[in-house]
Amino acid sequence: MTADIAKAAGLLFVAAIVQVTLLSEIDVFHGAPDLVLVTLVSIALLRGTVFGAAAGFGVGLVVDTATLQTLGVTSLLLTIAGYWIGRYGETTGRDRTHAPFVSVAVVTFLYSLGVLILHYMLGDPVSASRVLLHAFPFELIFNLILTLPVYALCRRLFRPPATGLEEVQLLG
Repeated sequence: MTADIAKAAGLLFVAAIVQVTLLSEIDVFHGAPDLVLVTLVSIALLRGTVFGAAAGFGVGLVVDTATLQTLGVTSLLLTIAGYWIGRYGETTGRDRTHAPFVSVAVVTFLYSLGVLILHYMLGDPVSASRVLLHAFPFELIFNLILTLPVYALCRRLFRPPATGLEEVQLLG
């Protein structure tokens, strides 16, 4: 477990640095890839709710600190995303081929909506049409392209544990 924590921390830190330094400069029709979100979704899908929520909080704090944005906004959204995708992985099955793609697509939309809502609540100027209509389709495409290589790397780094996380069997 300690090795998984160290690997996740290192991988998410590198993803945050690449996101803040390189990928934030990419702007295709107002959309940019979100490597941190895709990496977090991959780790949470493989490791579960508590691991995903803790990883989301940590990497969100790193991103907020690196970009000098409102402290806690990204942490809150990534904590919720890590928890819910971890829950999806525990209950539905992380071994299904479509699971990472569905997870990334849903979380990309909900993350964009969450950013919009939080910035509106904080009183920041934000445009709903720019976020949801102009930027979202391209962010979704970029994130889905990143999903396959990032998930493959995470599957290699985070092998399924021998005991502990097991898929929940629904009765009925």
